Amino acid sequence: MEHSNHEAVIVSSHGDGGLMTQQLLQELFMPFFNNDWLAQADDAAFLQHRDEALAFSTDSFVVSPLFFPGGDIGKLAVCGTVNDLVVSGAKPLWLSAAFILPEGLSIKRLTRIVRSMAETARLLELPIVTGDTKVANTGDPENLFINTTGIGAVHPRTYLNASRLEAGDAIIITGTIADHGAAILASRLGLDVEELPASDCAPLCYLLDTLEPFLPRIKMMRDPTRGGVATTLKEIALAAGLDLVLEETALKINPRVQAIAESLGVDPLYLASEGRALIITSQEDAAGVIEALRLHPQGKESAIIGSVRPGKGNLCLKTNLGGTRMLQMLSGTPLPRIC
Repeated sequence: MEHSNHEAVIVSSHGDGGLMTQQLLQELFMPFFNNDWLAQADDAAFLQHRDEALAFSTDSFVVSPLFFPGGDIGKLAVCGTVNDLVVSGAKPLWLSAAFILPEGLSIKRLTRIVRSMAETARLLELPIVTGDTKVANTGDPENLFINTTGIGAVHPRTYLNASRLEAGDAIIITGTIADHGAAILASRLGLDVEELPASDCAPLCYLLDTLEPFLPRIKMMRDPTRGGVATTLKEIALAAGLDLVLEETALKINPRVQAIAESLGVDPLYLASEGRALIITSQEDAAGVIEALRLHPQGKESAIIGSVRPGKGNLCLKTNLGGTRMLQMLSGTPLPRIC
């Protein structure tokens, strides 16, 4: 979208986590902010303080509606930053929380959100140690925005990097896909509560303990949030310079999620998950990783969904019918304010 004078402007697709988001980052932000830490392009920056390796991550949450089946913007704000640290191999230690409050927002609704954040952080024994509040006249009392920043201690036995991927490695996911994105879209449709799928919004802190014996050999972990499984894996494929091949028959999709996606003409592979992790490890370790994950309630539906192949950064889906479909990053699909 452009003004009549041909000046380029921001559109909703710049925030969907897909191709236009990547272009915005690479063409605008990186040239101005570029440094060695930012160039890592991970979910967290890795910092060295004396003898301790730290991970530092920040995220902003603009989800609409503020409350949805399985969570709310407060729970999401804690889980989102916590999960970025965990899939970077770090145990979360501290969080900050900053609020941009819209004029007209109900104090009762804000209280529910803050309580939800506090309860989620308390369950993780994770203190929110600093923060900020601002009030803005946005014209909509539901336009609440929350930023959370987290610092974590990097597990000394982890080295998670796309450069470690090799042909033959297994791609694992810790559960069903697209639950969060479908829950948000279904909420916007105003369906009966009984018909709504629930978001998978949840912290992934269990991963570091559950996978302790395998951590040195796990090569990559990511949480497939904005842009979904397809966009996340496409980013990994490009970074590794190898092809990733998914098996459609191995993907687990909640029937309600599938129904919502079909009714809206949206591919579940591009819908966000907020409580799942993608894990890439050697084929030899894959069975042991799956067995360990399934011992935890959040990982009971873990499965191998694909493998790494020689190539040049392609992402392919072997379909149920035996064909092959090339997958790209999310591009132009109107999914604003999903997380």
